[in-house]
Amino acid sequence: MKCRFCNNSVEEIFLDLGMSPLANSNLKLSELNNVESYYPLCSYFCSKCYLVQLDEFESPENIFSNYDYYSSFSDTWNKHVESFVNSIISRFNISQANQIIEIASNDGYLLKHFKKKNFPVLGIEPATNIANDAESNGITTLNKFFGIQTARELSSSGKEANILIAFNVLPHVPNLNDFVEGLKILLDSKGLLIIQFSAYLMNLIEKNEFDMIYHEHFSYFSLHTLQKVFSSFGLCIFDVEEVSVHGGSLRLFIKHQDNSDFKLTSNIEKLLLREKQFGLTDTSIYNKFPDKISIVKQNIWKFFISAKQENKKIACYGAPAKANTLLNFCGIGKDFIEYTVDKNPHKQNLFLPGTHIPIYSPEKIRLTKPDYVLILPWNLKDEIMDQMSFIREWNGKFVVLIPKVEIID
Repeated sequence: MKCRFCNNSVEEIFLDLGMSPLANSNLKLSELNNVESYYPLCSYFCSKCYLVQLDEFESPENIFSNYDYYSSFSDTWNKHVESFVNSIISRFNISQANQIIEIASNDGYLLKHFKKKNFPVLGIEPATNIANDAESNGITTLNKFFGIQTARELSSSGKEANILIAFNVLPHVPNLNDFVEGLKILLDSKGLLIIQFSAYLMNLIEKNEFDMIYHEHFSYFSLHTLQKVFSSFGLCIFDVEEVSVHGGSLRLFIKHQDNSDFKLTSNIEKLLLREKQFGLTDTSIYNKFPDKISIVKQNIWKFFISAKQENKKIACYGAPAKANTLLNFCGIGKDFIEYTVDKNPHKQNLFLPGTHIPIYSPEKIRLTKPDYVLILPWNLKDEIMDQMSFIREWNGKFVVLIPKVEIID
């Protein structure tokens, strides 16, 4: 395997999670007896640039052309992006003359906040079903995958981005270099590129977030690695922020290297130093991660076996991609979990891949009164506990498994 950034030979394993179906390949009732496709879920790290990465077993076209992840169904996320929009307009004094373009714009969850303020907006979204929904919501959306070709088409038609945004897409890109070069082409010479992504590598290791590893995430980044990536294409990360959403995300502010309008902040050197002190520029921390996760897995087993012995009923909240990594890796299925629920109607009445756990609407929890509600999207724990606070009426308890097993009254 060759590193998708530096082309170095990659052989060292970061974490082997066995065989797993694609994380967002929820099943219809009529598909439960079909043979499911399983792929190796083994991540590696490059000893030269320290990029953690998966091999590409399925094409992005097959994964993302029709997708059931809709950003708008999380109240926490909606509040987060609205606050983000307001903050960057204020910080960078952005006027309505600026063209705003978002890559992987989903259902328009972010761009709608710019549009309300009369900014010209354009979304680029590969999933046809989601792009159509965005259009019906009034967000002009180009239904294409992004890379050099799409960037050139837009640039040649006069559509360069003054503000270019890419939230939660960078880890999903198998051809990393094509994507980053596309960003350079589309970004106006004086433009501002803002990238935010989850599964930030330091958090992933420190907080045992192994469930953030799934086939749809091809790469896992540190700032150290990303500096090398962007500088190789003539782009400069001039500021960085750590944000708490999705279990700890990184937000990058990027410019063309020859653009003197944005000044380098001290945040860059501070975070690079923390990464070095944490060990991200040394192979030993990568080599130790499997043993760390083995202990987490054992503790997860202990919880489920104990609950089973006590005849406790367990239901789950959420059907996120990360849940399928966790459940399939740990071998937890319908023998322990009765069902899960999700606010997203596009997931309801389907079944999780591999485990075949059914997905219902959240009302199911009030009807069945489980002893435990296991929160699978642990990054939304506070929002879900608030929404499901009524389980305390029958002494129900919440459970999260990452970074460690925790039972919450």
